[in-house]
Amino acid sequence: MRGQPMRKLALASGLGAAALLSLPGAVATGELSVVVSNLRSHKGFVRVCLTADPANFPACIDDAQAVTRSIPASATNIRFDGLARGDYAVAVIHDENGNRKLDTFAGIPREGFGFSRNPPVTFGPPRFAAARFTLTSDAETQQVRMRYLF
Repeated sequence: MRGQPMRKLALASGLGAAALLSLPGAVATGELSVVVSNLRSHKGFVRVCLTADPANFPACIDDAQAVTRSIPASATNIRFDGLARGDYAVAVIHDENGNRKLDTFAGIPREGFGFSRNPPVTFGPPRFAAARFTLTSDAETQQVRMRYLF
């Protein structure tokens, strides 16, 4: 008899959580960790853009829903909390001189860059589909390997 109230409370709590997730407008969320490797120095900043909009990848300039972060280049892990489940892509630059942009020479990046899923890069950045991953669980990680052409 003593266990009955606790069992009812546990059952009610479980149903309450399930009911909240089934409400219209309730969205399951997750956490994404982006781990950056192969930085050639700890100078400047690592700038990260997370987007779900293929039309605004990789720049994220006209994407009001994009999430951008800047961290010192000595840190290599960036976390995004409260993301709705779905498709995303990540673009990363190593802004070594801290001027808040990717420096280029004749259109060729002079600073490091990388993308989620580490797709091959030939002429220009990869398409969203090549860098796309699906956030399907409470916590996921994307490893991004930096590349340098100069």
